[in-house]
Amino acid sequence: MRAWLEIDLEKIKWNVNCLRNMMPSGCEMMAVIKANAYGHGAVPVGKMLNGMGIYSFAVATVDEGIELRENGIIGDILILGYTDLKRMEEVVRYDLIQTIVDERYGEEMNKCGFSIQAELKIDSGMHRLGVLAENIEETEKVFNLQNLRIKGMFTHLYESDSLEKEAVEKTEKQIEKFDRLVDNLKQRGIVIPKLHIQSSYGLLNYPQLQYDYVRIGIALFGVLSSKQDKTKVKLPLQPALSLKALVTSVREIKSGETAGYSGAYHAEADRKIAAVSIGYADGIPRNLSGTNNKVIVHGQKTSIIGKICMDQLLIDVTMIKDVRAGDTVTLIGREGEEEVSVLDMADKAGTIANEIFSRLGKRLEMKVV
Repeated sequence: MRAWLEIDLEKIKWNVNCLRNMMPSGCEMMAVIKANAYGHGAVPVGKMLNGMGIYSFAVATVDEGIELRENGIIGDILILGYTDLKRMEEVVRYDLIQTIVDERYGEEMNKCGFSIQAELKIDSGMHRLGVLAENIEETEKVFNLQNLRIKGMFTHLYESDSLEKEAVEKTEKQIEKFDRLVDNLKQRGIVIPKLHIQSSYGLLNYPQLQYDYVRIGIALFGVLSSKQDKTKVKLPLQPALSLKALVTSVREIKSGETAGYSGAYHAEADRKIAAVSIGYADGIPRNLSGTNNKVIVHGQKTSIIGKICMDQLLIDVTMIKDVRAGDTVTLIGREGEEEVSVLDMADKAGTIANEIFSRLGKRLEMKVV
């Protein structure tokens, strides 16, 4: 192997139990395992969750849902995003649940002429997908479409990751809109399906809410999205993913010499450097170049130097003894007493852990431990 992921399913189990223990009585976990379970392997994670009694899942695309079904995952699988109407027959054949992304889409789904399992997305303020929460008449029309079997209704709290006063006020307003819509639909005789509005941050910052499901994504894998994020509830979650690669070549360069594309690294003294078999085509952000991002070799931290290449990168190993080709480099994870966090990498790349995880490339082999 040149570069690989190590996924610790026991840590994911630990995280599931931590999260379950704080969920309200009667509330179920809907595991969000889109984007290959945030890079952790949707199939092994899905099978493990089935074994823990979790039978509600969410994915982003019809193909992600089909992959789970073809690998034996059982239970409800909700497609959170848009599916081409030409593929509705596959939604039915694979026993998937399609999100109704707006009124027009629901009407078009209904015209397919066969029964489709669906959930209705409500736009309570994010203005991305869904029927407007204020639009009671249109919502009622969707519920009355004869070919749609509506199994759930949900919204997305777009600032639940922040405890700032303004963000909390916006989130509370979203909750009020959603609850008001539910009450109005009840008054019109609509049978209310299962409801969900919380994602990971919704649970950690608004644990008092009582709905049928909580959609848990990033927290399943033991981290928050950003190192700056604070939550009301603090759980002892454990990161489950490690990213590793191999040293392929070690060499010494003289003071004043350069290394890498554009000579971006300039040695101010004699240095020993090593090439590592991973690059931006494997998911390492190229804009980490020049940020002093850390890796671990032989239990010691050192820095990436120069510009990150498509398939390789360089590190400084001057202060680490006996580094040679074939040694393991940890880019995310723990080695001995040292740890390099995905949150640190995301912070230096100006992004969030969700993106780092989901961009990890197909060239990376996966070892489930």
